[in-house]
Amino acid sequence: MSTFVKVATRKELPPGGRKVVEVDGIAVALFNVGGQICAIEDVCTHDGGPLAQGVLVSPQIIACPRHGAEFHVCTGKALTLPAIEDVETFPVKVEGEDILIESFF
Repeated sequence: MSTFVKVATRKELPPGGRKVVEVDGIAVALFNVGGQICAIEDVCTHDGGPLAQGVLVSPQIIACPRHGAEFHVCTGKALTLPAIEDVETFPVKVEGEDILIESFF
C-alpha cells in the first residue's frame, strides 16, 4: 500500500529550481519544470553520481556532473552515453503549497 508524504513546498522549489529530499531512505531530486514538479532518483545509473549537482542543459535535461550522461528530469530516460539505463521516477502530487511524493513504506 502506498501513501504520499510531504517533502517540500512550492516556495522551496521555484520555476527552474531543484531540491534533493529523502523518501524511504532514497535520495530524490525534485525539479520544477515550468510549474510541473518532477521527481527522479538522485543517482546516475552509469556510476552513482549525484544528478542534482549536475548542470541543467535545458529545462528538462540534466547532465551528470561526473561524466556528462544526460537524463530527462520528468521521465528519467537516459538520453546520452555513458548511461544506458533510465533513472527511477517517483509519482508527485501538489496539494495547495505542499509537494508530496509517493512512499511505499
